[in-house]
Parts: sequence; C-alpha cells; structure tokens
Amino acid sequence: MSRFNQLLHKQFLFDSFPNLVIAIGFLFIFAILLIIGRRIDSALKLERLGIPISILFGIFALLIGPHGPIPLFPESITDIWIKLPTPLLTLVFATLMLGKPLPSGNGLWQPVASQGLLALLLGFGQYLIGGIVLLLFLIPYQGVDPLMGCLIEIGFEGGHGAASVMGQSLERLGFPEGLDLGLAMATVGLLSSTLLGSGLVVLSRIFGWIRFDLDESSKDIPLEQKFSIGQKLKDFAVNLALVGLAVFCGVILLVFVRIVGRFLGGTFDEVLSVFPVFPLALLGSLLIRFVLEKFERTELVSEILQREIGILSTDLLITTAMAGLDLPLLLNDWIPLSLLSLSGLVWNLFGMFLFSRFLFNEHWFERSIIEFGNATGVAASGILLLRLADPRDKTNTLPIFSIKQLFLQPFLSGGLITVIAPIFIIKFGLIGWTEICGILTLSFIIISILVKFEEYQVPLENSKL
Repeated sequence: MSRFNQLLHKQFLFDSFPNLVIAIGFLFIFAILLIIGRRIDSALKLERLGIPISILFGIFALLIGPHGPIPLFPESITDIWIKLPTPLLTLVFATLMLGKPLPSGNGLWQPVASQGLLALLLGFGQYLIGGIVLLLFLIPYQGVDPLMGCLIEIGFEGGHGAASVMGQSLERLGFPEGLDLGLAMATVGLLSSTLLGSGLVVLSRIFGWIRFDLDESSKDIPLEQKFSIGQKLKDFAVNLALVGLAVFCGVILLVFVRIVGRFLGGTFDEVLSVFPVFPLALLGSLLIRFVLEKFERTELVSEILQREIGILSTDLLITTAMAGLDLPLLLNDWIPLSLLSLSGLVWNLFGMFLFSRFLFNEHWFERSIIEFGNATGVAASGILLLRLADPRDKTNTLPIFSIKQLFLQPFLSGGLITVIAPIFIIKFGLIGWTEICGILTLSFIIISILVKFEEYQVPLENSKL
C-alpha cells in the first residue's frame, strides 16, 4: 500500500470513527430499553397478543431514520446498522443449542425431515411462482429482465444479506437493478413476516390452533430470575463467553470451508466464499453443548440466560434492520415488485396452511409459523414468531428448526441454489429453470401428501444423543 493510500485509509477511519461510536452508543441504548421494556406489564400484554416490542422499536427507528418523516438519524449511522443483522443472527444461532439438552438422534430424523420438506417446498415454489408471474405477465407487458424471477427467493428467503451479496452477482450477469430490487423485496418480506406473522399468532389463539395460556409466559421465569442478567453478572459473563466460543468455532469452521472451496474452484468456490457464519455458529453451539454434557459441566450454562441473549439479539436485529429500510426503493418498479411480493406471500401462506397439515401430526401451527417467518423474512423473524406462539418451546420446534437450518442453509437462503439460479437462467432460459423448479415443487407436494411422517414419541428435552 502506497503512502498516499495509507493516508486515505487513515483519514477514512478517522472520519468514520465518530459515526461508529454514535451507532454503537444508540444500539446500546436500544438494548437497555428493550431489556427494560420487555418487562413492563403493558409490553408483556402486547407480546402475548402477538405484537413484539421489537416491531414497535423498529417502527420508531424507521420514523426517525434517514428515510422517515422525522430524519434524526443520518444515513451514515443506519449504514452501519445495516451491516449488523448477520452478526446479530450469528449470536441468535449460537444460543440455540446451548441452553437445552441435546436431542435424541433416534427421535430426531422424522421431525427434522418433515420440517426440511416444508422448507424445500416453500423455497423452490418461490422460484416456480416467480417464473410463472414473469412469463405470463411481467415479461410480455412490462418487459422486465428474466433474472427478476429470482427476486422472491433472494429477498424473502435470503433477506437483506443475501440481496446485498447476490446484487453483485446479478450486476455481473447484466442486471444492475438487481441490488436495489433485491433490497426492496427483502424490505417487503421483513415487514410482511413480522407484521402479518404476528397477526397470524393472534388468530391462532382465537381459532384454537395453539393452546397456550396467555399468562403462561410470565409464569415461566420467577420474578427474582427475570433480572438475573443484572443480579448475576458472573453467570452472565460465563454464558456470554460460551456463546462467544460457539461463534469462534463457527468462524474456524468457516475458514476451513472457504479453504476447501478454493480447491474445488468454480461455482463451489463462489458459493463458499460468500457462505455466512451463522449456520456454522449453530454447529459450534452444538459442539460446545456436547462437550459440556460429556464432561458433566452443564451447570455452567443457563437456559434462561441463553434465551435472554438470543431474544435480545433477535430484537436488536429486527430493530436495526427496520431502521435502515429504504422505503423510496419501493416506489421504483412498484408494479413488478407488487406482483412478485404478493404472489410470493400467497404461496408462503398456502404452504403454511395447507401443506403443513399433511406434514405435521402435532403442533402444525408452531412448526409452520417459524417456517413462514424464515421463508418470508429471515431466520430471526421465524424465531421471533415462534417465540410469540410458543415462548417456552413446549413443542420443541426450535431445536428441530435449528438442525434443519444446519442442513438446508448451504443450499437455499443465499446458498448454492441461490447462486446457481441466475446463472442457469442466463445459460438455459427462464422457462427451463421454471420447469425444473415446477417438477421439484410438485415432487415435494406429492411426497408431503403420500408420506405421513410419524412424529417423535419421546420428548426431545428429556433425551440424549
């Protein structure tokens, strides 16, 4: 690096340092307010009704953000927050397997397989629906680029992170608008997942789809333990260190995976070079939990604190993601965006309310609402909706979903299939890709109808590997 470039780099760091301090400072304030706010009685009542407090904070942050009616926050601050969803999601995944006993290998296959089948059906169905909408309406009447058929999966399944990464790939393939349109689609997906999903949780209680006592969540943790983060700093430090260790294991695994990708070359290298760390952080939490159980030191980890760390990370993720939403993007190309968003949303709802009934013998709503959140927004949105529907995880949906993510994340939601799809469309055409996704989707539908998975008999929390 030349002396001139070194000076420019130092000047950039000097200029951006105050913004970084301000962004972290406000993030810390939001975290304190979220911790306190979640324990206010009115906020607890709202969450029991399906209105998460993180949504309220996110709306407030959006209103005072650079694109809101009261732009108090400059864009330089929200630009920093936009980069936070991936680290925060990594913390969420790092806490998933630490706080509970490891599930049984014998009783795990069938629920994970049925959960994965619904995820595959929704994911490939989004490509199918996107291709049909383009071929029948948007290409003949709007003249849009065929690569727009990938936007539902990129924006809904992948979220803002996948949209940012794939935007660069779409630009190289001759679709420079892909970045902005992908971010706009991710915006619609995030808002739809959290707002509509919260409304579905409310309806689930009205129609009896879930049998959860509205006062049950407040009885879950004794009052003296609710503030354990402030009262037991030592326990909090130990649990936070375990989370950090799980993340560190994920980072080491990610380095190894990317080194392997370089030797494989081609598409594998392209996919693995942008592979996120959070699925591997989940594997790291699994490894740490295994070691703790192996050496009988599980008393070091607190289920309550792990849940609190995961919940706070989820709340901050939703808040910061909504604060940085660029609403003016929705005004550009609003017709194709509206058609694609609406069709993708209808498909996800269709899969949730119809196909889940074939796949899940028990707890169909809890098992499907987390998949709806993941397939419409991001994984954290699905976890947030599950927390509203089943705050004590009595249905054991969270470990099932987490392990399913470990296997499917490399393919969908910014994985191998997400990267291959636009390349295939360029080389073989949108019709060919839509036909392939149609065959796969139809296959998953047939399997979901013909094969009735027998649900596990032994409760997962009482079993061991």
